Amino acid sequence: MTGTTPDAPAPADEPAVHAAGTSTAHEPAQAPPTGSLPTAHGAPVLRARFRATPEDFFVEEIAGFEPSGAGEHLLLAIEKRGMNTAFAAKRIAAWAGVGEIAIGYAGLKDRHAVTRQRISVHLPKKVAPDLALLQSDDLHVLEHQWHSRKLPRGALAGNRFALVLRGVEGDHAAIEARLQRIAEQGVPNYFGEQRFGREGDNVAQALAMFRGRRVAREKRGLLLSAARSELFNRVLAARVESGTWQQPLDGEVWMLDGRRSVFGPEPMTDDLRRRLEAFDIHPTGPLWGRGELRSQGEVAAREQAALTDDVAMSLRRGLEKAGLDQERRALRLRPAALAWEWLSADVLALRFELPAGTYATSVLAELGEVTDASRVPANG
Repeated sequence: MTGTTPDAPAPADEPAVHAAGTSTAHEPAQAPPTGSLPTAHGAPVLRARFRATPEDFFVEEIAGFEPSGAGEHLLLAIEKRGMNTAFAAKRIAAWAGVGEIAIGYAGLKDRHAVTRQRISVHLPKKVAPDLALLQSDDLHVLEHQWHSRKLPRGALAGNRFALVLRGVEGDHAAIEARLQRIAEQGVPNYFGEQRFGREGDNVAQALAMFRGRRVAREKRGLLLSAARSELFNRVLAARVESGTWQQPLDGEVWMLDGRRSVFGPEPMTDDLRRRLEAFDIHPTGPLWGRGELRSQGEVAAREQAALTDDVAMSLRRGLEKAGLDQERRALRLRPAALAWEWLSADVLALRFELPAGTYATSVLAELGEVTDASRVPANG
């Protein structure tokens, strides 16, 4: 979620960079897009578009580990343009003469972007084809090292973004004030619209699957994730509407910042409140599955109340029958190293880092109406 790296300093003759913290009964056809979910920080302060070109959306994985330097897996650090991860994996598999099962990657990256990520290739004989044969205008190998294991999903610390918003309409002072507030208070940690499919119909497809429609094995996981994401977003939306998305309530389950470890419920203490205010811990919502909700009291009551309509109940039953267990996800997200610069009166560049599994669109939604130009028809 552009090539210089996004954290490279701006040349002296470019506009100054402003860093946050410094002065200056019917089933829905689709899940609600991120922009229609309730926001936390007030009325929109801008209208803009992003991804007018792939270079306007740069994302780079933040590595979760260092290569071992030995083993049967060639770990490639690549930069690609206008190409999603699945397509890149197919190309690398063909280059290496292996099946796609031999390819590993930590996360999926979008097509309409310039992205940097690592991809592993299992080569038992420890002999790689000529890397020059893999290089192309839209795919570059930046580094390569041997590693002992296939790169598993989720094996990254986060993502670094550099985004360019064009056609910006709005008062500059109000926009910068909103960015400062986001840096200080974070944003609701919604699942982004990518989770719901390009046409937004993954939830409807999940409901059909739960009713007995057969789906390909590789798609089943995507539909289960969409169903879980829909339920989580509903719970979070209710907490945002009530103004409690980052407030401690009775029966809260907490997640440690930067990790998936959870604890609680337990009585609120001054120490827990300090940790909450310092963003060391976060309130959580349910990723639905089998078993009882871990939350209790008021939190459990709110979570149940948000998920009682017919569609939600069908999703809940389907996820339970599929064998998923109850898990938790943080309700809030604070971008790290948030900075911005005005490239011109109506062009705004943003830079920030997010933990793995979170969405840049959740940050953009708190600014206002930001249209993804890559999803707008050419005649639209």
